[in-house]
Amino acid sequence: MKVSNEAPNSVHGLQTGKTTGTNKKGKVEKNPKDVALGAEARQSSAKVELSDRAQEMKKIKELATKAPDVDAEKVKRFQELIDKGQYKVDSKKVADKMVDEHLLHAAANGDD
Repeated sequence: MKVSNEAPNSVHGLQTGKTTGTNKKGKVEKNPKDVALGAEARQSSAKVELSDRAQEMKKIKELATKAPDVDAEKVKRFQELIDKGQYKVDSKKVADKMVDEHLLHAAANGDD
């Protein structure tokens, strides 16, 4: 990712946000033209270019956030099995899966 930023208070060498003096209450007043020019400069001064990989990751994230968090049909199916007393848990399979997940996590993090 590339980020470039010109001086935030200048546009091609022109200073922006110059003060014109103080009002009766002692507050600094700015020339409205300079303030508007400063806002324009801040909006256009930063440029960001995303790499192909970053753009791909952005698309993947958008797709993932659109997907439902819960498969309602699957939940309904299992709830019916549980209610009927027909859902049986194979504790050996659960334990094997937990060990596999632990080993994968450890290998990914360089743990021994």
